[in-house]
Formats: sequence, structure tokens, C-alpha cells
Amino acid sequence: MRYLLDTHAFLWFFSGSGHLSEKAKSEIENPDHQIFISIASIWEIGIKMSLGKLQLDFKLNELKREIFKNKIEILPLDFEHIITLTDLEFMHKDPFDRILISQAKEERLTIISRDKYFRLYKKIKVYW
Repeated sequence: MRYLLDTHAFLWFFSGSGHLSEKAKSEIENPDHQIFISIASIWEIGIKMSLGKLQLDFKLNELKREIFKNKIEILPLDFEHIITLTDLEFMHKDPFDRILISQAKEERLTIISRDKYFRLYKKIKVYW
């Protein structure tokens, strides 16, 4: 399986939070699965940290090391993702989530997320 982590799922995984479902954690830790984090999620984390809206016990550069240590791949944002984004219905207004949805759709990835709005999009698989 190939999964794209929603930002909250990614942060909960790294912090060891009980908010992450055991099913999701198991899928992320499965060495047979390909796990991605979008560069948009990293951008979102950086913005929230700089605004003081997100406090982490580590710096962003430490997070990068953890990403690679856990064999998570960084999914870049490309032109095709933006084209897909422009065709998305407006069931979700969060711009970062809309990018994740378009990336999942374009790359045929299942999103690991608790966000109820993700499930409203056709042709998007959501796992929790």
C-alpha cells in the first residue's frame, strides 16, 4: 500500500500521541508500505511554528532527520497536483488539506487522516 499522511497524523505519529489510531500506526510502521509526507504539510508545520500556533519538542531540521530515519518519503508539489486542485469540489476550505487531497488523487495514494471532510471527495481513499 501507498499512503499519504495528513499533517495531524504525521505529527501524532512522531509524538507518539494516543490520538493516532492503532490501525493507522500499524500501517505507517509496516515496512511493506510506502509512506509519504507532502512538502505542503512540512510547509504548514513551519508556518504554524513561526506564528506560535504549534509548539513541538523539536526543531524542524530534527523533524527532517526523523522523516528519513522512518523511511518516509517527501512528496513534492508539482504542476499536475495544482491542475487537479483546480478541479476539486469545495467541500473543504483548508488550502493545505486541498493540496493533500489533490496529491492523493493525482498520485493514487490513500490518505491517513481523521478529517471527516476528506471522505466527502470522490475517488479519494481515506484510512483511519
